[in-house]
Amino acid sequence: MAEAHSAVAFSFSITHEGWDVNFDREVLHLVWQSGIRSWKKRLARFQNSVHNGVYPGHLWSLWLIFSIVTAVHFLGNAVPFDLAAKITYLLNETSVRWQFTACFLTALIYWLTIIFTLRYTLKFLLMYKGWMYEKRGKGSKTSLPTKMWLICVRIFSGWNRPKLYSFQGSLPRLPLPSLHDTMSRYLESVRPLLDDQNYERMQRLASEFENGIGRKLQRYLWLKSWWSSNYVSDWWEEYVYLRGRSPLMINSNFYGIDAIFMKPTTNQAARAASAISSCLILRRLVERQELEPIMIQGLVPLCSWQYERIFNTTRIPGLETDKIQHLHDSNHIVVYHKGRYFKVVIYKGRILKPCEIQVQIQQILDDKSEPLPGEEKLAALTAGERTHWANVRRMFFGKGVNKSSLDTIEKAAFLVTLDDLPYDYDAADPDKLDNYGKILLHGKGYDRWFDKSFTLCIGNNGRIGFNAEHSWADAAVVVHLWEYLILDELNKRYDENGNAIGTPEITPPTPIRLNWEIKHECQGAIDKSMKVVASLIQDIDLRIYVHNNYGKGFIKRCRLSPDAYLQMALQLAYYRDAGKFDLTYEASMTRLYREGRTETVRPCTVQSSKWVKSMEDPNCSTEQRVQLLIEACEKHQTAYQDAMCGKGIDRHLFCLYVVSKYLEVESPFLQKVLSEPWRLSTSQTPHGQTGRMDLNKHPNCISAGGGFGPVADDGYGVSYIIAGEDMFFFHISNKRSSTKTDCHRFAKRIEKALSDMKALYVDYQSHNGKN
Repeated sequence: MAEAHSAVAFSFSITHEGWDVNFDREVLHLVWQSGIRSWKKRLARFQNSVHNGVYPGHLWSLWLIFSIVTAVHFLGNAVPFDLAAKITYLLNETSVRWQFTACFLTALIYWLTIIFTLRYTLKFLLMYKGWMYEKRGKGSKTSLPTKMWLICVRIFSGWNRPKLYSFQGSLPRLPLPSLHDTMSRYLESVRPLLDDQNYERMQRLASEFENGIGRKLQRYLWLKSWWSSNYVSDWWEEYVYLRGRSPLMINSNFYGIDAIFMKPTTNQAARAASAISSCLILRRLVERQELEPIMIQGLVPLCSWQYERIFNTTRIPGLETDKIQHLHDSNHIVVYHKGRYFKVVIYKGRILKPCEIQVQIQQILDDKSEPLPGEEKLAALTAGERTHWANVRRMFFGKGVNKSSLDTIEKAAFLVTLDDLPYDYDAADPDKLDNYGKILLHGKGYDRWFDKSFTLCIGNNGRIGFNAEHSWADAAVVVHLWEYLILDELNKRYDENGNAIGTPEITPPTPIRLNWEIKHECQGAIDKSMKVVASLIQDIDLRIYVHNNYGKGFIKRCRLSPDAYLQMALQLAYYRDAGKFDLTYEASMTRLYREGRTETVRPCTVQSSKWVKSMEDPNCSTEQRVQLLIEACEKHQTAYQDAMCGKGIDRHLFCLYVVSKYLEVESPFLQKVLSEPWRLSTSQTPHGQTGRMDLNKHPNCISAGGGFGPVADDGYGVSYIIAGEDMFFFHISNKRSSTKTDCHRFAKRIEKALSDMKALYVDYQSHNGKN
């Protein structure tokens, strides 16, 4: 209980000799510094709130207007609407002081009118999405309406530098599609999946729903779309994530891999210190809102709402539903190493430097103490069934030392795992990269705290990765963090011996072992979760396929969308693998709208199925195949754009289903739609979200992306990243228990599909005399 004794800063007792007062000056100083830091953060949050509240205007413009109004008024002229004189009359005072007050109130009215006019004009401009559908690249022309729109957006976006949340008040609400449009899009999307008889049955169900209960559900949803800032996001977070009772590990959490062509150091402590430092610096940028919002084409802002919960966030288990706990501040992280948990304070008057953090990490690595009973596999509870974890948490972690230690973990900025094995990549041995992914996806099942917003993982050879919880944000936000961290490694951060550069200026706080009192019953509960976890790990298989024969450079020369091209490759590979088409999921983002998260794109379309069949038809000509591929890619690109613009299918149907459950009405159509399995679940990992990523200058600064587990028991989970001009990474997962799927076989299908597609275009270009 050393940490408990050190926390006693003040003691007071009465003896026969009088009063006895003892206090620890160092601890009191830390308390004082903590209070000062807290008040500084409150002041910064207030200043940022004012800045964001008046954006795209600025506070200095109020004083400018006040100066002009005062000058005009005291020169004996009337300001517009003669407001200053009218306010002076209402105040019934004519002294100079009250005239100044009247001038200030007049200026405030003018200023607020201008601010709200600017804000709502910008919001109105951001509702326009015509620019999204216009072709880009050589030979394409921008339409006149879009040119005018671009000029207006630049004018009304403000001339001062935006903060992270500056555009939040100007982002439009996610529009609610009409019921008829969603029904039409849905029926079109399932046509290649159903025979004529089943399609006619689905048409009848859709018609009955649209002309019946669907109208009532749509009216309720219309009210919600106007009342809330986003009609999808709160229900999506609660019902898809927080109410899920299945294990987070593999089923929900996702992972990300290091820039595998860079290896700045093999020193585990130094790499951990550098990564932790980069995370803490980014946390400070987020807290101060100094991180620039992501802008599409440097002009259209994306919603930054999800960034608020990157750090100091934990998912808390509940019996029926979990909750997300987010703290405004935390001055420590928690480090797991060889079955032991350590509290590491990372703030001592300032954020510790990498060389100082390395001292702390090395102390943990050198610590030879053994795990306490039950400590080593404690995190298996976070990986297993949620209701079981909620019950165990309530019974055994509600008081005493266990509660204190659990609070330390849950209130940490994030968690770090120092693994005692290497993360390897060898182009000649693909299995090493597969194992790298498995380590990050699930590890041993008990060496990641799966409830934390993210766990930073460090191999003993200096490579890094992460495992992230999904409910608080989507992958793009975590990837932004990861991109920032990797780009920091381009700076000189290590000396010739691989240690963090610099000399410690202060003695960093010593890491503190967390104490636990794990009783026999609690150990039994951990073992129960461990059985579930072991079964999940045994059942999952993962293949990371590196495609370096060609990349997006070739696809762009073919004048096709790289994402659409890869989705067509996946459709062809899946058809060859399964012998049929299946419902396919691709994640798209809706962050062009306030509090937007994701929407589903359905890549299996009538056009894509025609192209896939043409590739299997020996009688089909090269010209026909290319034309069908172009049509399929254009259809996919339009569907992706529709999803980004709020014209998707699945989130609308999901919300209608939620309303039906609240009203306790049954819909055969919605039950059918929501029960359909996504046997091919795909997602593209964004790369180079900010201008800092320049692969021309730093070609090795390429992340291998990340992945997730399959959604359906007999399906695949496929995450891919377009890495530079000449490389793709595919992270393919499946369950071993399924006899229909094999990620290694599917990787070969993808390789063959990509090879056939290139050969198709090369043959087409050679016949048509094109380069």
